[in-house]
Amino acid sequence: MMIEIQEVTINEILPLQEIGIQTFSETFSASNTEENMSNYLKEGFSLEKLTGELNNVDSKFFFALDKGRVIGYLKLNFGDSQTELKDYKALEIERIYVLNEYHGKKVGQLLYDKAIQIATQMQVDYVWLGVWEENKRALSFYTKNGFVAFDKHLFKLGDDVQTDIMMKLQLPK
Repeated sequence: MMIEIQEVTINEILPLQEIGIQTFSETFSASNTEENMSNYLKEGFSLEKLTGELNNVDSKFFFALDKGRVIGYLKLNFGDSQTELKDYKALEIERIYVLNEYHGKKVGQLLYDKAIQIATQMQVDYVWLGVWEENKRALSFYTKNGFVAFDKHLFKLGDDVQTDIMMKLQLPK
C-alpha cells in the first residue's frame, strides 16, 4: 500500500466534504444521538463552511490517498484560525481522521508526520490539539507521539456538552 499525502484545493471540496462526514460519523455515531450527529454534520461540513476554511490562508487541509482514493485527511490551523489558543508560535492539529477500514495501517501516522514537518518548517515552538476525553484511540495515539495534556475545554455536539483534553507537543529548538 503506497499512501500519498496531498494538499487539498478548493476544487476538491466535494471529496473533502464526503471524507469529513464519513470519518466523523464512523468515529462518533455510536457515542452520540442521531439528531446531534445530523445537526453537527450539516453545519460542520456544509459547503459554505468548508469553502471558508479552504480559502483561509491560515488553514491547510491534506488528503491521504490510496491509489487516488481519499481515505483520510488532516486539518491544520495557524495564527488567528486556531480554534482556541491563537498563539503565533504554535500550530493546531484540528483534525486527523481516517476511514475505519484503514485504522491500524499507519495512515494517521503519515498525516501526523506531515503536520510535524509543516510545524518544523514554520519554526513554531509547539503543536497543540484537543481530543474528546472518550476518544481513547486518539488519546493513546497522541500520547504515544509525545503529547502531554495541559488543559481541558468544552465542545458542544448538538445539545450535548463534551470535554476535550487539550494536549501539546513542544518541538525541539
